[in-house]
Amino acid sequence: MALTKSELSVGQTHSAVVVDNLSRTQIVQYAGASGDYNPVHTDEVFATKVAGYPTVFAHGMLTMGLTGTMLTNFVGDGRLLDYGVRFTSQVWPGDTLTATATVVAVEEGDGEQEEGPVVILALSTTNQEGREVLSGEARARVDA
Repeated sequence: MALTKSELSVGQTHSAVVVDNLSRTQIVQYAGASGDYNPVHTDEVFATKVAGYPTVFAHGMLTMGLTGTMLTNFVGDGRLLDYGVRFTSQVWPGDTLTATATVVAVEEGDGEQEEGPVVILALSTTNQEGREVLSGEARARVDA
């Protein structure tokens, strides 16, 4: 069932835990799926001894993908018009991430590519300590 304009109000939020206790296996699986084998994500010795990090860490795009899942679960499949983010902190093995979308505005589309109402959402994904690891914005079509 599609999200409708009447179901939305400015300031309304939708949150979901997008990963609970992120594992090193999940990070390596993402490396395989994405083709991004940068050793800071998969090689403990490289990450710690060469790059100087405390351990390996997740790909930013993994965090974006997890946040995107929350977003499409909220607005519906095939409804996103724009989705952009900024990675604000690293995501480590063991992290639990919660993604939140906050309604900033509901407006009419431009009539060309955006027919009908459009919701503008502020996005924030935080770890179990409340530290923001991703911020961003999305625009999605909603039903009238």
